[in-house]
Amino acid sequence: MADTTPDTPTPDRSAPAQPAAPAPADRPVYVIGGGPGGLAVAYALRARGLRAVVLERSDRVGASWRRHYDRLRLHTTRRLSALPGLPMPRRFGRWPARDDVVRYLEKYAEHHRLEIVTGVEVSRVERTPDGTGWLLHASGGRELTGAAVVVATGYNHTPHVPDWPGRGSYTGEFLHASAYRNAAPFAGRDVLVVGVGNTGAEIAVDLVEGGASRVRLAVRTVPHIVRRSTAGWPAQYSGVLVRRLPVGLVDRLCRAQAKVAIPDLSAHGLPRPATGLYSRVLEGAIPVQDVGLIDAVRKGRVEIVAAVEGFEDGKVVLADGSRIGPEAVVAATGYVRALEGLVGHLGVLDDRGRPLAHGPRTAPSAPGLHFTGFTTPISGTLRELALDAERIAKAVSRAGAPGVSRLPG
Repeated sequence: MADTTPDTPTPDRSAPAQPAAPAPADRPVYVIGGGPGGLAVAYALRARGLRAVVLERSDRVGASWRRHYDRLRLHTTRRLSALPGLPMPRRFGRWPARDDVVRYLEKYAEHHRLEIVTGVEVSRVERTPDGTGWLLHASGGRELTGAAVVVATGYNHTPHVPDWPGRGSYTGEFLHASAYRNAAPFAGRDVLVVGVGNTGAEIAVDLVEGGASRVRLAVRTVPHIVRRSTAGWPAQYSGVLVRRLPVGLVDRLCRAQAKVAIPDLSAHGLPRPATGLYSRVLEGAIPVQDVGLIDAVRKGRVEIVAAVEGFEDGKVVLADGSRIGPEAVVAATGYVRALEGLVGHLGVLDDRGRPLAHGPRTAPSAPGLHFTGFTTPISGTLRELALDAERIAKAVSRAGAPGVSRLPG
């Protein structure tokens, strides 16, 4: 039989050998955002021996916390609000104040010797040309290459003000809640607060206690209201216990509990919501924790009015057709995540601009790109950030991204 095996080609020893593809250089894990979520992830990565570099656009950690209004206290307990590796001091009390949280974040970064670069804003994240890592475009023309990226820019990133028609015609003082600090500038004045989330509710109470002559609160969607603590039992503890129960069951339990703990405010413009509490949480609407709103509404010190529809001839036009003329308007209308410019081109966001994958999970099209702090858990945001940090660090460590930098020793 004829031998049909093809001749083995003789190698051309005169041709230069093809170099092997270069291995990627040591690359850190970049964490975008120096708030509690970013700091917690950086610590958890370091604890696993991975180099994590936090990029913070402001000049200090905890920038968003520094901008909150003066009277703010956590609605979650000190013990369940600490980040991994460092408890909050007992002297903070059960409900830490804003300034205590800021001090804690500063101490956290110092205690764990986190690598933080301030004054650097990342504008775009994309894959490296060789597909082995991530390229970050940052201020000052910087281009940074990382083995993995954790986006922790926060839920309250960019203030949102609805595009109300005629707002430019309003001659009174107008500000977003992010610019509100305390009631002193509004003493003796007629103020409208727009939005009845936790921020709007607290600002309305603060204005009443600070001497505003009249305080109205514009409500579009009636909120669920819960007591921050009942007989010494924090609402957060209940949130932790029920977070994995069926949504319908939790809705029914909360409805029954509310009838006992929360008075009917229907006569004052705040009827009980028709939808379930946990169902609303999963849609992103956290219940309002009462720090004085119930009493203020019952006593008529905070007046509930219809939602704002626009402005006309210097007046505020409400959804019921009425017009009012407050001297100042505080828009507690929330924030947007503002992730579109950063990662929108990667197909990792839903139609509302929220990450499709969160925590240790990543989108199939973006392995090594993680997000933390973009949910509103019933069990407390800081608690979930702490848990997320450990999970993300474990996922990054297991993935073994090419060239990831490791700490010495």
